[in-house]
Amino acid sequence: MKDWIVKYWLSAVFGVIMGALGWAVKRMRTRQKSQEAEQTAIKQGMLALLHDRIYSAYAECLNKGYASIDDIKNLEYLYKPYHALGGNGTGTELYERVKKMPTEPSQRATA
Repeated sequence: MKDWIVKYWLSAVFGVIMGALGWAVKRMRTRQKSQEAEQTAIKQGMLALLHDRIYSAYAECLNKGYASIDDIKNLEYLYKPYHALGGNGTGTELYERVKKMPTEPSQRATA
């Protein structure tokens, strides 16, 4: 009787345990892939929003003809995370252009 329990039941129990572990691992991998896809989408969305804000700030400064110190500081706060997230060269180019703008309106524009 003991041999029968060891031979058949122990094998069945071991098989059930291994099946449950396999299912758990598969479920965890599926959840991990889903979270990675969501994280990628969030990163891309954040990059898009930061790029849009950098572009808008550039357009506003270009329209004014200058970039105040506050404009440059604000743009720097936007640019640093944009660059850290792997933003492309377009945002960098706009950021550099704003930094090169005069910081005060020209005398001709105020007269």
